[in-house]
Amino acid sequence: MSEETPGFDEKPEVPDAGQNDAEPKAADSANEEAAAPAGDASQDVALLAQLDQARTALSERTADLQRLQAEYQNYRRRVERDRITVKEIAVASLLTELLPTLDDIGRAREHGELVGGFKSVAESLETVAAKMGLHQFGKEGEPFDPTIHEALMHSYAPDITEDTCVAILQPGYRIGERTIRPARVAVAEPQPGAAPKSESAEGEAPSDKDTDAPDKG
Repeated sequence: MSEETPGFDEKPEVPDAGQNDAEPKAADSANEEAAAPAGDASQDVALLAQLDQARTALSERTADLQRLQAEYQNYRRRVERDRITVKEIAVASLLTELLPTLDDIGRAREHGELVGGFKSVAESLETVAAKMGLHQFGKEGEPFDPTIHEALMHSYAPDITEDTCVAILQPGYRIGERTIRPARVAVAEPQPGAAPKSESAEGEAPSDKDTDAPDKG
């Protein structure tokens, strides 16, 4: 009975659990390494698509901003131009109403009646009108220009070669380049059929020589 049963001392072989687990893990890591490049490529494509969309949106927003800025600049220029035009119209209307008063001042000056306090007030008014851009024009002897002169009287003169303003009946006024009232003048026209002085002098010269020449007969 003391004899040991043969084979009981030997331990049965049990498969190693670590080895069995290592084999699936190695397979999973290999699959992950194989799938990694494909995932990175898809992410790159998605990022590039998003970048293109962002660039397109940025270009559109930049174009919109530039268009709005150009429209705003045009609006500012229109407003400034309209403001200047309205101001010029208002100033012209005011100065036009003052023209009869300035005419009275001019007539008083011609007759020597611009004296004392009236002279000081009149000169102050003329100074203010000049500062607002009002300028007087029209002088005797200047050529007649229908764009700035209004002829109220006509006459003929033998000593002129073109229509000439021989009298200023009422001075003209302008604001800058804009005429608000033409100068009212008396115009003299060249005498019909009258020859210029130079031609008449040349015509008389031969007659003097003929008078001084000896009589050959």
